[in-house]
Amino acid sequence: MSHAHQSTGAPVVRREARDKVTGSARYAAEHAPPGCLRAWPVPATIARGRITAIRTADALSLPGVHTVLTHDNAPRLKEPDDPILAVLPNDRVPHRGWPVALVLADSLEAARAGARAVRIEYETGEHDVVLTDDHPGLYTPEEANGGHPAVRERGDFDGAYAAAPVRIDATYTLEALHNHPMEPHASTARWSDDRLTVHDSSQGATKVRDSLAQAFGLRTAQVTVVSEHVGGGFGSKGTPRPQAVLAAMAAMYTGQVVELAMPRQQLAAVVGHRAPTVQRVRLGADDDGVITALAHEIITHTSTVKEFVEQAAVPARTMYTSPHSRTVHRVAALDVPSPSWMRAPGEASGMYALESAMDELACALGMDPVELRLRNEPAAEPDSGRPFSSRNLAACLRDGAERFGWYRRDRRPAVRQEGPLLIGTGVASATYPVLVSPSTASAHAAPDGSYRIRTNATDIGTGARTVLAQIAAAALDTPVENVTVEIGSSDLPSAPLAGGSSGTASWGWAVHKAAEVLADRLREHTGPVPDDGITVTADTEQETAQEPPYARHAFGAQFAEVAVDSLTGEVRVRRLLGVYAAGRILNARTARSQFIGGMVMGLGMALTEGSTMDPVFGDFVESDLASYHVPVCADVPDISAHWIEEDDPHLNPMGSKGIGEIGIVGTAAAIGNAVRHATGARLRALPLTPDKLLPYLA
Repeated sequence: MSHAHQSTGAPVVRREARDKVTGSARYAAEHAPPGCLRAWPVPATIARGRITAIRTADALSLPGVHTVLTHDNAPRLKEPDDPILAVLPNDRVPHRGWPVALVLADSLEAARAGARAVRIEYETGEHDVVLTDDHPGLYTPEEANGGHPAVRERGDFDGAYAAAPVRIDATYTLEALHNHPMEPHASTARWSDDRLTVHDSSQGATKVRDSLAQAFGLRTAQVTVVSEHVGGGFGSKGTPRPQAVLAAMAAMYTGQVVELAMPRQQLAAVVGHRAPTVQRVRLGADDDGVITALAHEIITHTSTVKEFVEQAAVPARTMYTSPHSRTVHRVAALDVPSPSWMRAPGEASGMYALESAMDELACALGMDPVELRLRNEPAAEPDSGRPFSSRNLAACLRDGAERFGWYRRDRRPAVRQEGPLLIGTGVASATYPVLVSPSTASAHAAPDGSYRIRTNATDIGTGARTVLAQIAAAALDTPVENVTVEIGSSDLPSAPLAGGSSGTASWGWAVHKAAEVLADRLREHTGPVPDDGITVTADTEQETAQEPPYARHAFGAQFAEVAVDSLTGEVRVRRLLGVYAAGRILNARTARSQFIGGMVMGLGMALTEGSTMDPVFGDFVESDLASYHVPVCADVPDISAHWIEEDDPHLNPMGSKGIGEIGIVGTAAAIGNAVRHATGARLRALPLTPDKLLPYLA
């Protein structure tokens, strides 16, 4: 058997596992040398207005406090490429929690005490922070996130919907959600002459480098950003965040190394969030369950700092037969923190509404929900008309139904009971687009027969180092143990961020290309490998610039069984099953971890996670892990993920699709549909907390 077959797809243990469990893996805040300054931000306590005075005398009198940066004394920046990075520029306060000062001290405790002692006076203005479906400020943007047109219409939706014998018209609401990675956003910055080095908790060191260079008026060669180990991000670290700029500003001002780890209570205001949505879905179908009309219209919020529009209606353009369709995004700019990416942005929110509506349509038709989805499989992508590179949603649904024992269930709602527990099952589909960006990698052969791969990929807990080694080993036809991988520094060959489930496809393509070029070079080489080895570099600019003629998506099916306590309203997920079609799986161990992690996050979206906006104070009420409840192992006693063997030649040399995000898509809807089956009550607002359910259980 060749080494290629041994390496790609095998459940290889991730390379950094021992370093992480023993504590030798160093994160951004652990690169601070003895004697460095610690920083603590001071957040604005008003929702809108301006600063009229900042009094720092009390803070500066405390032992250990060195200085307080404010808009009066902070280094002036160039205009950054992202408005959220324009920190301490003036006296304006665009939302509560906006950084208005930074205290620098010898210790974290002194910095925190100093921040509490800073006195700030404000001139407040009226604020507007609550999203409603009739908000007077709603407008239709040109694009939603990802460059998707905000509005798409095909056929005559109004006419087809009016003529449909079976119709669903339902509105679903989703509260704001927060990423809350285990490692908070942190940066350690130092200047040496005109060079800036930042250790940053980021999903992409290249992008952070570029943004810092622009903000400080430097050449990119003057900036090094290192993101060697990152303790989760889920999108919130996908682009540079204020802590990197604040730490670099403070290091420039003081001439010392500065370490800044954002307090968790402040994260909700400065690192993005999944925006709340109000989603109206209308489905019209014939008596056989074939959809003739589909409309998905969403309302969401953005901030006054920048426009970010959650693309929640976009999945409806891909999923089902829909000859007459309308998908619309509308947004209101409020005095709130800027929303941003959170695991499967658009798909997670939008598929919750669409898949809940599909379940409602199945109920109205008296049809099995799996069968309804199978009857609406499109021959090509409805929105673009392009053929799918591969589409195995039907296979996922059938395989999942078999594994789950789906067809043994009694379709009638609220009939299965175990004492006070009401038992129900639900299903939902999942999808996520195949995304890829240009990347560069180098491959080096040493005289001793070992190989080194270098590319600025980022491992945010996904096992990127391991999978890239497997890809290289397969191309070089060598045991994976012979390959070392260097990632996580902007000084390495340029690579895109870890986001959009595009990391492995993007980096892996460049690694595969570099490894193949190196293998060819070695075959052509005569004699021993020279002492300094042989190095090649390859990029995928040309390959990724070509517009694919295919619609490329991963698909999946989620099945859930829940028990609802009729006395307390508590929902427990008993079983959760996901089956996916995501191209070739490159590492069975890390893939299963990614799928299951996404599913658990989807469980939180369905049952425990939600963040409410305080209309008086203008901030999110749930600002820490004591009030914002992420699920734990005990919440999912039985969770499993499987996949379909899928051969798709239209993706990349590895034949892989992204897997980091599709696990969350559809999970919340499957659980919500199971709750409806258990109780007979259709709730259309997440999370499904006991207080919402109890009125229907009396």
